[in-house]
Amino acid sequence: MAGYRIMIFAAFAAALLAFVAGTGTLCRARQATVGTDVAMGDVTDFYYTYSSSTYPPHYQRYRFFLDGGKRMFYHETREGGGWPQTEKDITASGSRALSDAEWTEFYGCVKGGTVRDREEHLEDGGAGPWLFLYWKGDRGTCQEFSFPSASARTAFEDLCARLKKAQQDRTRPGTPRL
Repeated sequence: MAGYRIMIFAAFAAALLAFVAGTGTLCRARQATVGTDVAMGDVTDFYYTYSSSTYPPHYQRYRFFLDGGKRMFYHETREGGGWPQTEKDITASGSRALSDAEWTEFYGCVKGGTVRDREEHLEDGGAGPWLFLYWKGDRGTCQEFSFPSASARTAFEDLCARLKKAQQDRTRPGTPRL
């Protein structure tokens, strides 16, 4: 009789653990949708990193983040003749505050995309881009991002190119400030 109770308890405990793991208290169903599960006000940080070791090597990072409640954009480009690219290979970098309209445009690019639990991608070895979205409630696990479509990724890259150019124009000597 005691053995039977232990078996029932063990089966119940296993079912409960499977249910909790499957529902993902950290990330519902181990995945969350931006715009449904992740609101615009929940996004705290977003990284886009492309890193190619082919000749010539190239590294590009874009980051959208909150800094003391201020919405910010950061970009960094590394180019050079050797690999790996390091901080000494930075050819362009900068950051700037974003307007509400620019943050809304960024959010529009990622809305509909998904974040899921991080996984190791040792087999890939590709250039990326590697995408991570940090948000209130991710608890450090549900951060690996995928765009909802190729056109959303293109719109994001176009936005970043415009923001990067605007930041560079503002910091270039002799450029009138608006």
